[in-house]
Amino acid sequence: MPATTIRKDTSAWKLQVWVSFGLAVTLCACGLAYLPGADLDRAFMVMGYMFCLSTAFALAKFVRDNETRRVTQTPDTPMWGLVVWSGFALAMVLTGWGLWRMDVNPTYKAFLGVGWLFLISTVFTLAKTLRDAHEAQLAEARIQGMAMRGSAAE
Repeated sequence: MPATTIRKDTSAWKLQVWVSFGLAVTLCACGLAYLPGADLDRAFMVMGYMFCLSTAFALAKFVRDNETRRVTQTPDTPMWGLVVWSGFALAMVLTGWGLWRMDVNPTYKAFLGVGWLFLISTVFTLAKTLRDAHEAQLAEARIQGMAMRGSAAE
């Protein structure tokens, strides 16, 4: 049986991904916690950031699943694609609109905006890293199963 190499992320990469995600969450949480202005603005922005966070994870999973399913010819339905993409777009647009219309210092808006984009980019990186680790575990289990079947047949 030919040797199979399974590509895995390094520990340093995993640490960097988790630290970046944690830093993004912390910066966003601090920015929102100390957001000057009305409580309603703060609540809207927290909901917007959470909406963006959850839809970014859903979009990352959808895109990756469809790429994997392309091989098996069983992609998700077009309606589900519309729901996922429109949910992400709506979350981003509404959160951006809320941030734009808030009556706060432009520097504070810039901090919240950069933190928000940092959060979204780290979500996609984290989702990919977690999915890669899961697929590596599945590949190892498959190889182990084949090796066990091969040694049992001897």
